[in-house]
Amino acid sequence: MKPLYFLLAAFILSYCTTNSQNTKQKTELNTNMITTTSSFYDLNILTLDEQDTIRMSDFKGKKILIVNVASRCGFTPQYAGLQKLHEKYGDNLQIIGFPCNQFLKQESGSKEEIAEFCSKNYGVTFPITTKISVKGSEQHPIYSWLTTKDKNQLGDFKVSWNFNKFLIDESGNLVSHFDSKVKPFDKALIDAIEK
Repeated sequence: MKPLYFLLAAFILSYCTTNSQNTKQKTELNTNMITTTSSFYDLNILTLDEQDTIRMSDFKGKKILIVNVASRCGFTPQYAGLQKLHEKYGDNLQIIGFPCNQFLKQESGSKEEIAEFCSKNYGVTFPITTKISVKGSEQHPIYSWLTTKDKNQLGDFKVSWNFNKFLIDESGNLVSHFDSKVKPFDKALIDAIEK
């Protein structure tokens, strides 16, 4: 009877040790997966009409200016400056507008209304994405990357209002964040674009 107990005890000990090692390996693997920084160029988003995908990798070799936009905001006239930036620096700079309705519901229109507003009032020709959340539990992965130091390697940033601006360099690195008060032709933004 005793040999049977010893055999059973040896089996249980062996199983627990192996199981513990496997759990440890899985935990290490999961930890590595969580802390691994994905490239900005891995990120995508639908266009405003939701008929196509904007791939950040399509803009390798150009700077990218990402702006959360809204049609009924005190900063909305910045659309005009953004369009002029697009026309002046378009060969080297890609501007992308991200409509967001999280700040006093200042972008509550439909995709058709947003498109018409941008075209009719400001002649916008740079890409506008589908409407997204830039903060909170439904934050879009692009904005999660932009605002989280573990992902962007620059800093933790808060999107404080409409028309915050994030500048990505030609290699997909976040290099600057500007709040809403920084206008498109502000010297600090232009210096960062021309750097």
